[in-house]
Amino acid sequence: MAEANPTQEPATARRHDSAELAELHRLAQQVRADSLKAVANAGGGHVGGPFSATDMLVALYFKVMNIRPEEPAWEDRDRFVLSKGHSSIALYSTMAARGFFPREELMTFDKAHSRLQGHPDITKLPGLDMSTGSLGVGISAAMGIALGSKLKVKDGVRVYCMVGDGECQEGEVWEAAFAAMRYRLDNLIVLLDYNKIQQYGWPSEIPGKRYLTWGMETLPNQWRAFGWRVVEIDGHDMEAILDALYEAREQAGTGIPTCIVGHTVKGKGVSFMEDTIDWHARVPNEAELAAALKELGEE
Repeated sequence: MAEANPTQEPATARRHDSAELAELHRLAQQVRADSLKAVANAGGGHVGGPFSATDMLVALYFKVMNIRPEEPAWEDRDRFVLSKGHSSIALYSTMAARGFFPREELMTFDKAHSRLQGHPDITKLPGLDMSTGSLGVGISAAMGIALGSKLKVKDGVRVYCMVGDGECQEGEVWEAAFAAMRYRLDNLIVLLDYNKIQQYGWPSEIPGKRYLTWGMETLPNQWRAFGWRVVEIDGHDMEAILDALYEAREQAGTGIPTCIVGHTVKGKGVSFMEDTIDWHARVPNEAELAAALKELGEE
């Protein structure tokens, strides 16, 4: 990366308490286990994408975002939009762990009349800031929320949005990226869950794999081309995630939005689910569920 380009910055390393990092890791494993049990109970849902996103979600909700679970409509809260809405179960499990609602309610996931639908529904669950599911819509909404915060002079409010790498094939994503830079939305922080495997794409000669739709450097460079500040990290390294997020919060006044590219592993946390298309939206059987929960530290 060219050091002279202000949009290509590494995250600044900070000191983090080892016990705090260990607790965040434990919470991430709990979120994965809760998510898997909910999908198994529902008989449907996604696994691979939620697991790759979990570490970044836990860092956001437990350490970075200014939120009040007991007052989800607090006007001065930070906002979060899950643009890759099919990964909703990871968001729900994170919110439950954070205290927005009881963990037991996760077992209602995807049921009729549940507040926890297969895609986030802002009309059902307090604490959600946007209904998503149609890919590309979430980042457009997040850009609008960030612009609204600027117009209302809500300088302390940050808007976070998680997008998927496959989702970035949608033209609407790049329309939002262009507009965000046009309006100098330095209060908008995008987290890109770059797990490099999408449900639909070009199959490779290796079963369970796909050819990369984007070259390894192509997708981050697309964001740079739109003028965004881009930071690439290991999306499962909690320390690196926190460093990148804290630094992104400090960009007020620069006029440049931030994209944190988290290089992740689809199905992270369970050996037989990792780095394969097979677990994009597969429901575990009884034996697979038991084996996975054991790997996640839950007997």
